[in-house]
Amino acid sequence: MNYKNSVNKMTMEEKISLCSGKNFWHTKDFKEYGIPSVMMTDGPHGVRKQNEEADMLGINEAIATTCFPTAVTTGATWNRELMREVGKAIGEEAKAENVSVVLGPGVNIKRNPLCGRSFEYFSEDPYLSGEMGASFVNGIQSCKIGASVKHFAANSQEYKRFSSDSQLDERTLREIYLAAFEAVVKKSQPATIMCAYNKINGTYCSDNKKLLTDILRKEWGFQGMVVTDWGAMGDRIKGFQAGCDLSMPGGSAYQEKEVLKAVKTGRLSEEDINVCAERVLKTVFGGQEALQQKEHEAYDKKAHHRLAVRAAAEGAVLLKNEDQILPVKDIKKAVLIGHMAEEIRYQGTGSSQINPTKLINVTDALQNIPYVEGCDAIGNITESGLKEVEKAAKNAELAIVFAGLPSQYESEGFDRENLSMPEGHNKMIEAAVKGNANTIVVLMGGSVMLLPWWDKVKAVLYMGLCGQSGGKGGGGPS
Repeated sequence: MNYKNSVNKMTMEEKISLCSGKNFWHTKDFKEYGIPSVMMTDGPHGVRKQNEEADMLGINEAIATTCFPTAVTTGATWNRELMREVGKAIGEEAKAENVSVVLGPGVNIKRNPLCGRSFEYFSEDPYLSGEMGASFVNGIQSCKIGASVKHFAANSQEYKRFSSDSQLDERTLREIYLAAFEAVVKKSQPATIMCAYNKINGTYCSDNKKLLTDILRKEWGFQGMVVTDWGAMGDRIKGFQAGCDLSMPGGSAYQEKEVLKAVKTGRLSEEDINVCAERVLKTVFGGQEALQQKEHEAYDKKAHHRLAVRAAAEGAVLLKNEDQILPVKDIKKAVLIGHMAEEIRYQGTGSSQINPTKLINVTDALQNIPYVEGCDAIGNITESGLKEVEKAAKNAELAIVFAGLPSQYESEGFDRENLSMPEGHNKMIEAAVKGNANTIVVLMGGSVMLLPWWDKVKAVLYMGLCGQSGGKGGGGPS
């Protein structure tokens, strides 16, 4: 497809309009030029396709797709091939749902331990983030579905995320914050890069020519399209000059009149518009071609569920194991304690929130094993509940307590106030220890937690956010 010829047929107003979305998830179509509209959806650990009311905070329900473990868990596998398999599975589901671009992976660095979105990023290590991100992109794009690597760049907090200014020197920017993006671009050539909300040294990422053109394209050789995070366009004139191609979401015609005026007065060159429009068309036609070549409509839901089990199991991290108490030799002699056994914390909240095809809780995977709730969904406890925990632990050979961070403690859109777990969870664990010295704690949550009872328990297993199969991934029968 000769994108330049297609662009040359369009008026300047149409080219400017092409570089803004049609609505929340779609690009604009121009039927008179044979230009279709394609769909993008969130997707760092599953396809979040919304057919009805659209939003970017996971408020409205999406269609059912496989919810794989989030990056906090898959990053802990250190398994490139597994990450590629997960990406391929997400690509298959995207293709089945007529989605052309999956908005993921997130390769931002875990720099602020209070970041409410840490669950969506692989690591504090740029090398690991780059390797896992590249494998994920290669998996998705093996299905001819585009990936969108985010959030470019130096974006490691949710607090004032629309206006924050990341102040840093060149070496820090290059070695810590850009290294993972560089690796993904060079190893997998993603279809798109998503620019972040924040400023870098006073300039919004969408307006930053050094970032989007000099570094990303000229130095690294990126060939794809730059799309804004949803609502991340700063100055649209500067965005065109910087090489920010597509402004999302659509529907507002944001600064399109100002851009046209800037072209007419010579402040903005026609070539800047043309180049951006060509890159948008390359993405659009590439995505449309992939969907037209679909080999089959359906995907193997059972196989993807099994893959989610494997990813959860490989991503589990054994933090402590005194007396080799794990693996459990006879689960029938144990008691399960904590609301998170019955209702596991398996994914984060916000734009990556998936409607799973199936959900396996620990109590589903380990049926007929004694269970005590211990606390409610947000960690509240009662004295009678703690006494029940202590008694149940005392009557078993070992107590397995499920605890961590409820969804109210971490999410896209806000940062955590501290690193503590719910105090009710801490007291529940203390009660179990009081009843039984052989206490194991299984942690679920997307980021750092303080563990004041560390010296009192025999084992600690960190599951992260383990996806829809997490109840099996922790060791239940498959």
